[in-house]
Amino acid sequence: MKYNFDEIITRDNTNSIKYDFAHRRGMPEGLLPLWVADMDFKTPAPVVDALVEKSKHGIFGYSESGQDYFFILKEWFKSRFGWNIQPDWLVTTPGVVYAIATAIRALTREGDSIIIQQPVYYPFAEMITVNERNLVVNQLVYEEGRYRINFDDFEKKILENDVKLFILCNPHNPVGRVWTQAELTRLGDICLKHEVIVIADEIHQDFVYPGFKHLVFANLKPEYLSNTITCTAPSKTFNLAGLQVSNIFIENREIRKKFRKEMHKGGYNEINIMGIVACAAAYSKGQKWLEELKDYLFNNLNFVRTYLAERLPQIKLIEPEGTYLIWLDFCELGLSNQELDDLIINRAGLWLDAGTMFGAGGEGFQRINMAAPRLILEQALNQLEKAIKNDV
Repeated sequence: MKYNFDEIITRDNTNSIKYDFAHRRGMPEGLLPLWVADMDFKTPAPVVDALVEKSKHGIFGYSESGQDYFFILKEWFKSRFGWNIQPDWLVTTPGVVYAIATAIRALTREGDSIIIQQPVYYPFAEMITVNERNLVVNQLVYEEGRYRINFDDFEKKILENDVKLFILCNPHNPVGRVWTQAELTRLGDICLKHEVIVIADEIHQDFVYPGFKHLVFANLKPEYLSNTITCTAPSKTFNLAGLQVSNIFIENREIRKKFRKEMHKGGYNEINIMGIVACAAAYSKGQKWLEELKDYLFNNLNFVRTYLAERLPQIKLIEPEGTYLIWLDFCELGLSNQELDDLIINRAGLWLDAGTMFGAGGEGFQRINMAAPRLILEQALNQLEKAIKNDV
């Protein structure tokens, strides 16, 4: 490999949410953090070089993305996903969660119902409730170590609650499903039938394991395209979250008009110049780095699978089809949610994401970010093993 993903980089005292603000977030100091979806790897050298070069220019005025930026995006989505985006669909925002919150306000009123599929990325529920909309849950079904969609319940909940929006997570965070064409089509047809607009969060689309394929939901049918806000970003793929740039695609002119109007209500008009520079460099020059990273993550997954099978068989790995986030089933330990948190935090000295954060069906689970050097991952599992064996 050209890139050294085994390098351990100290992130303490760098204003890192992951490392520097445990106490502020209600956690003890000194925990080993594998929680937020933020990789412990340096972004590709061409991205760093582009940022340095821009810094040398020394002027950081109001900025916007231009034609060259769009053509880089167009090539990325066409070559990787067979999706032929158009210039007028693009709306740049500082983040996907920002875009979801904007869409919620733009397309619904207070009290309107929005449906999500828990356990799922917790800001979905937060953005719905903080904007005073009604949260409706179509809980995923967990059977024999795998998750599936309850389509009958999905449609029933839409009808019973007069649902206006559906937030789709694909690939799914945290359960790791990469939804199939049949699954996506069934969801899409139900939404069309009942006039439910879809917000498709596809931020993890670049992380799909061998044997699986990410399908852009909006690209499956023309009708879906005109009924969908597709949320993407380079932030997860290239570890650029702090640069705050996301690319949102809205083909429907009326929906796009409402979305932009809601953005302007908040006074947001220009994107971060460093985000533009970093995204363009990553998508145009970061492919080799990404492919090596995916190989490394696949090996990390193999390491975790083997470790659990041989040394912690009580903990069940939910086999991910995509993302670099591992969803682990601790139910066999027979602990309450409070007892499990105590085991993870106070005995194992780890900062993970408790399954309860992800809503219905998250009880007894933990989410681990495996995008870290192997030694850090091994240290975390060693600490977990010691804590469990001392507890028995």
